[in-house]
Amino acid sequence: MPSLVVAMVGAGWMAREHAQELSRRPDIVIRGVCDVDGERAAALAGEHGARPFGDWADMVDAVVPDAVWVCTPPGLHAEPALGLFELGLPVYLEKPIARSVTDGRAIAARAGELGVVCAVGYQWHALDLLGAVRHALDGRPIGFAVGKNIGNAMARPWFVNRAQGGGNILERGSHHIDLVRTLGGEVTSVQAAASAVSLGGRPPETGDIEDGLTMILHLESGGTATILVVWLGAGLPGSYNLEIAATDALLALELDPDFRLSGTVGGTSVEAHSTSPPLRSSIDRFLAAIQSRDPSDVACTPADALRTLAVAHAAEEALETGEKVTVAG
Repeated sequence: MPSLVVAMVGAGWMAREHAQELSRRPDIVIRGVCDVDGERAAALAGEHGARPFGDWADMVDAVVPDAVWVCTPPGLHAEPALGLFELGLPVYLEKPIARSVTDGRAIAARAGELGVVCAVGYQWHALDLLGAVRHALDGRPIGFAVGKNIGNAMARPWFVNRAQGGGNILERGSHHIDLVRTLGGEVTSVQAAASAVSLGGRPPETGDIEDGLTMILHLESGGTATILVVWLGAGLPGSYNLEIAATDALLALELDPDFRLSGTVGGTSVEAHSTSPPLRSSIDRFLAAIQSRDPSDVACTPADALRTLAVAHAAEEALETGEKVTVAG
């Protein structure tokens, strides 16, 4: 097959994860890597036989990519994404869609207006087991769900800065918010509370975010979902899952790294295993959408990711005020 020429904006940890996955594919060649840190751009570019750049527009002019990955911090998503849309280039945009709702709305609106293919990197949204969950529930609305994102995290300077990265709610908790929305429908309001105890995930003087928090999502269907996000110290075992209770049904969806479904529905045992890591599945869907030229073929569209961002922002407000906060429309 002819090679798809790819360029990357951002050369941090998540960009490396994507580059490693892309390098497995014989039909894809990474030609350019852009980062404000020249040494970091050169390092990642060198690993993949690509050229390093300090400016994304210069990179696009030089390597003429067929698709671009944007893996910058959330507050820096809008400028490259919007510029790439204007060039008609497909964009894989790492999650969240943006740090601010204003930027998120601009990205979602322009992608829709121009009809460009854009995937937002909520990889669990692409998990093949979600179809098995829906089939097992067979129309039963979710009454209650508990999601856990407990473990060590890759610390980045903007991650621990609430204004820049949104902390554990936006960087980690929004994965579960997106998963709950995908399986249980829209969220109408949110409550949140945080622990003041340092759990050793980072030096206590670093940043201004909490190490542990709880969110309660009130679903439009009448159900509720509780999400626990806890940043533990290195070396401790993690727990990443979603348990779902519905009428005469109890399901457990194990997430990273096992990705399996188990439980009982109507007296019948349910068990399934994922056939592909969700990052790979998300990229597969993005590449298929490029071929079909159908923006709706991606796993998570900008419009969908914008709704997840709205829930996350409501959770931030709830955490700050201690009040139950309605999710903005």
